[in-house]
Amino acid sequence: MTGEDRSPHPRSGRGRRRRAAPAGLFDPKQLLSSLPEALRKLRPRALVRKPVLFVVAVGAALTTLSALLHPTVFTWVISCWLWLTVIFANLAEAVAEGRGKTQAESLRKARTDTVALRLRDNWRVGTNLDRAVTEAVRATDLQPFDFVLVEAGQLIPADGEVVDGAAAVDESAVTGESAPVIREAGGDRSGVVGGTTVLSDRVVVRVTSRPGHTFLDRMIALVEGASRQKTPNEIALNILLAALTIVFVLVTVTLQPMADYADSAQSTTVLVALLVTLIPTTIGALLSAIGIAGMDRLVQRNVIAMSGRAVEAAGDVGTLLLDKTGTITHGNRVATAFVPLPGIPELRLADAAQLSSLADGTPEGRSVVALAREKYGVHEPPVGELERTRFVEFSARTRMSGIDLRWPNGAVCHVRKGAVPQVIDWVERYGGHVPNEARWFADAIAAAGGTPLLVAVHDWDGPRALGVIHLKDMVKDGIRERFAELRRMGIKTVMVTGDNPLTARAIAEEAGVDDFLAEATPEDKLALIKREQAGGKLVAMTGDGTNDAPALAQADVGVAMNTGTSAAKEAGNMVDLDSNPTKLIEIVEIGKQLLITRGALTTFSITNDVAKYFAIIPAMFAGAYPSLSALNVMGLHSPTSAIASAIIFNALIIIALIPLALRGVRYTPASAHDLLRRNLLRYGLGGLVLPFIGIKLIDLLLSAVPGLG
Repeated sequence: MTGEDRSPHPRSGRGRRRRAAPAGLFDPKQLLSSLPEALRKLRPRALVRKPVLFVVAVGAALTTLSALLHPTVFTWVISCWLWLTVIFANLAEAVAEGRGKTQAESLRKARTDTVALRLRDNWRVGTNLDRAVTEAVRATDLQPFDFVLVEAGQLIPADGEVVDGAAAVDESAVTGESAPVIREAGGDRSGVVGGTTVLSDRVVVRVTSRPGHTFLDRMIALVEGASRQKTPNEIALNILLAALTIVFVLVTVTLQPMADYADSAQSTTVLVALLVTLIPTTIGALLSAIGIAGMDRLVQRNVIAMSGRAVEAAGDVGTLLLDKTGTITHGNRVATAFVPLPGIPELRLADAAQLSSLADGTPEGRSVVALAREKYGVHEPPVGELERTRFVEFSARTRMSGIDLRWPNGAVCHVRKGAVPQVIDWVERYGGHVPNEARWFADAIAAAGGTPLLVAVHDWDGPRALGVIHLKDMVKDGIRERFAELRRMGIKTVMVTGDNPLTARAIAEEAGVDDFLAEATPEDKLALIKREQAGGKLVAMTGDGTNDAPALAQADVGVAMNTGTSAAKEAGNMVDLDSNPTKLIEIVEIGKQLLITRGALTTFSITNDVAKYFAIIPAMFAGAYPSLSALNVMGLHSPTSAIASAIIFNALIIIALIPLALRGVRYTPASAHDLLRRNLLRYGLGGLVLPFIGIKLIDLLLSAVPGLG
């Protein structure tokens, strides 16, 4: 997997900067903007999709009618607080959606009425751009497979792939990062997003999206929640809540004839109050907000989930496929040691390695020069000598770099550095011999997870090898601890790499992953995912290239890099705008946090109702059955104050839990057994105890109110 260049660009003059997080829940502007939306959600068409709130709204309407026909303080108090219960529940959802709309506004700024320079039909990839003929068209007129020319300072008019050239692109409108990134043809960093700006050079982009169906359009719809579909677990919980609501409606309706028989008939207001306290109002009010907030937490980390199902699946992932380069290791191999052959001074090897790397502009080549200078004090030859040299740049074909140095006396010294087989061939081609120690040293470095490079010279003493450079792909700091956390969570980690098995094993042991797949091909990745899924596990993986698309589509959680190709982004069900493969670990934690939050608040809601039963049941029937007074364990002042206290607490607890629903229950790696025990103790016991305290305090306040005391 190719890493991303986010170094500060000279034209931008700025460093890396994150998009500011949305305002907090109790920010006045956030509440004011969310309140009208909460009121609009009182429409019957909106409420009917939430059975618990629909029943509460119908009850509120009935008590309001009763208050108009037979006005009493008690009836009006119950009616007002039932309406507040519905409004508070809608406010939780509106605030969650409002945070997403704030994010969407920043994305909308990237959509403008852009004019594009479309290349005429006779243009083909590789044609000289200076002779190309363009026509100015609106971005909305572009169709898939159109080619557009984008120069420095211009907006990229549509989603596509760079097919010619390379340029620095400002993607801050999408990712919130001010540092530009490099987009170039022919690699995995070819994907571009409409609305981003080219800062340097010029590129030809092949359009891959239709008007109105761009990546940015989909992002805005997803962030605002317009495209959010309920997940399977959320649907199942909604069905359970609907079933419980129907059961308790039947219980309440059949209770009135029995109360009549016992000469303890109840008013409509009291029956509605009983029903509202029986049904799981709290979780019914917060369920939608929990799902929206889960996707919002991903957005705050610059990850766009194409469906809520993907977020939920992340919480149940059992196997993580992680690319080695850029995820487990830094991706740039660094020279760590020079290993001379017998009889060769170490300083001689360091000098030759430095000379052969002067023309190697790769990170590995630069690290060889740095090691020779820092550890051995080796410096470049004087300028006069360099003028009589010929540099041999690194080539993927020869897999070598070097220098041909001509001394003042006319003697020529050829120095080469590169892959062991190629350098051995170079030495033997000129009649030299490479001792077996060179191969032994190289094998030992490879077995330790490193990459060996052989250094050789051909001078007046003939062609010969000098020694081996040890390149090491450094494992990221703290990654071993992260994998240990995943293991405690019951998640298996698999490192995927194109390295040989010896190197892969060494890095896997150093990083602490559970397993590895060496010399991996797209077919190998797909087969591994299918095997894990056949064993009943959900699988997550990251990818950025077209060759990753089949595996991303097969995985339960496929995270495509924003730097990658359009095929990868279409195949995955999440897109990481920062293109940071390590973020897959955070995505899994967010998914688990979503599931834990939903389970914790469901537990709290169910146990929360128990205290309300102790408040209302004795108040309703203590007159007919004096023995029920023993259930009035809270010592509530009167039947009317007891019922009103339960209803008021029922409404207030929703508004009190909105921050927790949006923020999520804090997740710490632990086994499923430990998490269940913690939730039962904290939220089950808390949901049982807190209402007793809250209802009693409200009752003390209401006891002084005429008509309630």
